[in-house]
Amino acid sequence: MIIGSHVGLKAPDFLVGSVNEALSYNANALMLYTGAPQNTLRKPISQLKVSEARELIKKHELTLVVHAPYILNLASPDEEKRLFSINFLKQEIKRVEEIGSNILVLHPGNFMTNTLEEGLNLIVDSLNKVGSSNVRIALETMSGKGSECCFKFEQLKYIIDNVNYPLYVCFDTCHTFDAGYDLVNDYDNVFKSFDEIIGLDKIICFHINDSKNVLASHKDRHENIGKGNIGFNTLKKVVHDPRFINIPKILETPYIDGVAPYKEEIELLIKG
Repeated sequence: MIIGSHVGLKAPDFLVGSVNEALSYNANALMLYTGAPQNTLRKPISQLKVSEARELIKKHELTLVVHAPYILNLASPDEEKRLFSINFLKQEIKRVEEIGSNILVLHPGNFMTNTLEEGLNLIVDSLNKVGSSNVRIALETMSGKGSECCFKFEQLKYIIDNVNYPLYVCFDTCHTFDAGYDLVNDYDNVFKSFDEIIGLDKIICFHINDSKNVLASHKDRHENIGKGNIGFNTLKKVVHDPRFINIPKILETPYIDGVAPYKEEIELLIKG
């Protein structure tokens, strides 16, 4: 099983600190942002202690996933902002390669004052302008909060089918549940539907999160494992599903009283 959590990236240890944080949780996977997720300020790769971190990753056989910043919007109706997102994403992909990952999770975008259809077409155009690389872009399943695109499998399929290089999916349990897919009572059919529309082979990452909100709430508020409306049994089922055993699973659950819960939650999920 490949399982871990979101980890920090901060001075003075940077990537080495990120890897050691993951190891402290007894994880064999980790996900990080190459800078603050709310902005595009980035330190030079030369400062991030990449070579030392890559040695640790190799030694402990860890899987590294990178998440693109939330601030990017490939569906923006503002052409200047959309072009900024395109150009920044190109730079971020290079950073991901240098760090040593080949998975970049991406929130597809918000259509804002446009229609959903217009938003999807702008995402397609943006990703075609970004171009292909050795880094696999994993579009995240979204909850449908506000004007988010890709809260339905068909929307992800439209983008995948119209971008001129392979794209993949990061399946977020909280987002998908909040979008209206009943993982709790209709688990098999949710994944059957995904397989028929997109293909299970397109899933290259999971975000394992419980949900503070009810089915189809379109809220996107993560809850700790077993404390929300998805519940432990369903999340355990995802984690132990033999079809997904070799796919990295990343926890993004909230801190409890200022303390990361990941070591305990990972152990709980592994033991089942």
